[in-house]
Amino acid sequence: MVTLWKTWLLAARPKTLPAAIVPVWSGCLMSISLGFEVSYHLAILTLLGAIFIQIATNFFNDVIDAAKGADTIDRIGPTRATSSGLLNPKAMYIGAGFMLFLALVCGVFLLNARGWPVIAIGIPSLYLSYGYTGGPVPLAYRGLGEVFVILFFGFIAVMGTIFIQTGLWPWQGFVLGLQIGCLSAVLVAVNNYRDQEEDEIADKRTVVVRWGRKPVTFLIFFMTALPSSLILLFEDSQHWFITSSVLAIFFLQIESKLLKPDGVSSRLLGLSALHLILFVCAQQLFLALT
Repeated sequence: MVTLWKTWLLAARPKTLPAAIVPVWSGCLMSISLGFEVSYHLAILTLLGAIFIQIATNFFNDVIDAAKGADTIDRIGPTRATSSGLLNPKAMYIGAGFMLFLALVCGVFLLNARGWPVIAIGIPSLYLSYGYTGGPVPLAYRGLGEVFVILFFGFIAVMGTIFIQTGLWPWQGFVLGLQIGCLSAVLVAVNNYRDQEEDEIADKRTVVVRWGRKPVTFLIFFMTALPSSLILLFEDSQHWFITSSVLAIFFLQIESKLLKPDGVSSRLLGLSALHLILFVCAQQLFLALT
């Protein structure tokens, strides 16, 4: 029997949480490289806010996908809490609302530190945790999931973290946001690749449903390789470029084996999250060496 706390942990989708953690981590590293000292209490508040929003997004995704038929008990991937009956829809909505409340509390402290730009970042982020799968224009059902992740878990999360730490919006943050956003979007693309058949039945028009698996395979390869190429173009750290390129080549080889015409191994989702973590670990390492 699955205990209640394990059920909520399952609904939180731990494998996706690096998409919330890494942008804050990476943004703080960029702030240090720009010559600023990291404010750890602001970093913790930013990190917690990002995690709470990510979990709320996952809760909304769980309950809304179940209601729309995009998740069923016969799905290929991990068990979903609502569709499997482990949690009822009301509980999931309450859980999502509670996560957004916690994120809002973090935002109040950040607002006191940095002013109105925190509102400009926070309000859309809070709404789109629901609007990703719900509302009048659910982004995930319009083939905009990858774009959403690059925008919010890449550009906004990374540049927002740098702004919280420095009060500035440096161009380097834009490049770093694209790098982190692409690697985070791989998680979405892989997840949708796996769920293509179920999404087609539910009329969830993801990119893979619209384009087919072969073009999305190339998209996944592109988003895996691009971050290393951007280091070569915009960074002066040859060591970081070499390390990230080795990582990219390694994971491209894994993807080429696990992305198959008849479906994708669920292991690839966890491996894609690992690539995201290792990318920022390389950034951390070579910042320490310079």
